[in-house]
Amino acid sequence: MTSGAILLASLLDAVVGDPRWLPHPVRLMGRTIAWCDERIRPLWRSPAGERMAGLVLAVGLPILVYAASRLAIETAGQVHWALGMGLEVLLAWTTLAARDLADHALSVVRALEAGQLQGARAAVSQIVGRDTAELSEPEVARATVETVAESTADGVVAPLLYLAVGGAPLALAYKAVNTLDSMIGHQDDRYRFFGWASAKADDMVNWIPARLTALLLVLAGGLMFRSAGRVRQAWRILLRDGGKHPSPNSGRPEAAMAGVLSIQLGGTNVYDGVPSARPVIGDPGSPLAANHIRTALRLMALATVLGVGLAAGLSLL
Repeated sequence: MTSGAILLASLLDAVVGDPRWLPHPVRLMGRTIAWCDERIRPLWRSPAGERMAGLVLAVGLPILVYAASRLAIETAGQVHWALGMGLEVLLAWTTLAARDLADHALSVVRALEAGQLQGARAAVSQIVGRDTAELSEPEVARATVETVAESTADGVVAPLLYLAVGGAPLALAYKAVNTLDSMIGHQDDRYRFFGWASAKADDMVNWIPARLTALLLVLAGGLMFRSAGRVRQAWRILLRDGGKHPSPNSGRPEAAMAGVLSIQLGGTNVYDGVPSARPVIGDPGSPLAANHIRTALRLMALATVLGVGLAAGLSLL
């Protein structure tokens, strides 16, 4: 994919975001996964059978998405080169989520700044998987900042990297892996075997992007705060705490974010009424509030600009 096409897709994401009225490939992927979960998974009566079915889905869906999108782009290009390029830009746009993430996080910020804690809880429930009904203001802010950090990796930097390496088809295949993990890659009784391969695949495809995101966040923090000390602090927290998260990848951008903002993330989350204690990331600081979310979003925006520049440069190689 050309650097100009990457820049144009990124501009579309920044300006337009993710209109709900527009047909979106990820929503189609989600419906496909849901159908397989409802119709295919129950056919298997053994853990080995569920693992095999889950493996076929985890491998087959990304391959199908890649092949279908590449065929569509090539077919459009045979009609006219501009039509093929335009379709690839539009498909690339659907893989990026910086604007959508910012819009959701800002809805949390506005509710907190208006003193509407219940509204903030409702807003943050749209972007996190944990229970939110009893969250305090600092916990709402923590959940939002953690999501901004993680989503900078899988919603921005990872798609940009795959766009640079393999164009829209590879970025869409990545989104298929990511969607599989978010829907069935859970270690619970329902998906322990069926979702195992999807979870492992997501870990693999996010290994490099997560670490690249952490580096971009540290660099963005140095540029935003104009402080070498802030960079050293973020680097120290990244090296010390980046591996503490249960996920092999999510802790890296969270640790970088915590270090840059001088805050502490992690702790106890509640999922379906069951507390889940996680190691803390970062050094203790002031209680998290709406202003920390705003700063995290500015940091994400700067890291996104750096990521776009890096992706455009890689596409020239």
